[in-house]
Amino acid sequence: MLKKILSVFAAILVIQGCSSINDNRAEPSRYEDPSFSNLPPIQLKVNKVDIISEFTPSFQRPNVEHLFPISIEKAARIWASERLEAVDFSSNKVAKFIIKDASVTEEEINTPDLFTTNKVKYRAKLVAVLMVTDPDSLSTAETTIEAWRELTIPAHTEIDEKERYWNTMVKKLMDDFNTSMEKNINQYLNMYVVGNSHIQEY
Repeated sequence: MLKKILSVFAAILVIQGCSSINDNRAEPSRYEDPSFSNLPPIQLKVNKVDIISEFTPSFQRPNVEHLFPISIEKAARIWASERLEAVDFSSNKVAKFIIKDASVTEEEINTPDLFTTNKVKYRAKLVAVLMVTDPDSLSTAETTIEAWRELTIPAHTEIDEKERYWNTMVKKLMDDFNTSMEKNINQYLNMYVVGNSHIQEY
């Protein structure tokens, strides 16, 4: 018997965002894990949802994701656990939320002007795939989101203030990711979403 595979690949949606020092204010000094429990879960017609991370921090500059109070990887795991819900326990279908990249890089920006403060640019990136597999029909469908944000602050910024900026950047990145991933799921994985009436043409 020939193996039949149906693959539905959504075009990678790239979310771009830039921030400056004026875009990150009034953050609390204590950091709580992000929460998406105020949003209704996306109910999937699958038996279970597996959350998998394929990202490994390097712990070496220019990568600095390990310095963040709450990592992008952790925030993505929380998003998946709170927003994706398996509701069809009689099915053999399985959803996999795979974190491909959750990195942050640091770049020093030196200025030749003695009267201008040197700056540091941070670039945060999250790439995640939601894949649904059906072993009965040997079919697979998936959608991918790539989101990123940039932040530039003075090089002499104190560590506690840096953490506030970093935390704000992660929150905004996850807000962007949440909006775009939900849209992609309802559009490209609509056949697996409870109550979704969207019909995708291919």
